[in-house]
Amino acid sequence: MKLTRLPAHYAALLMPFVLSVLMTFVVSGVATLKNLGFSPEFLPSWMSAWLVSWLIAFPTLLGALPVTRRIVQSIVRPA
Repeated sequence: MKLTRLPAHYAALLMPFVLSVLMTFVVSGVATLKNLGFSPEFLPSWMSAWLVSWLIAFPTLLGALPVTRRIVQSIVRPA
């Protein structure tokens, strides 16, 4: 099965979307595990923490990525 690829102009939205999903998933999982251990409450608590953290992280990344690019460009010599 061949997947249809999106046009390149979607990359500016997809990059922070995928990054926020992956990062909040891992970080919320580690924090929840540290606080609860592998208990019966772990999975529901993790998913709840992940959803809240993603709702904050995604819009934050949309605003932070352009600023981050400018900061990095001011530090790194052009190729």
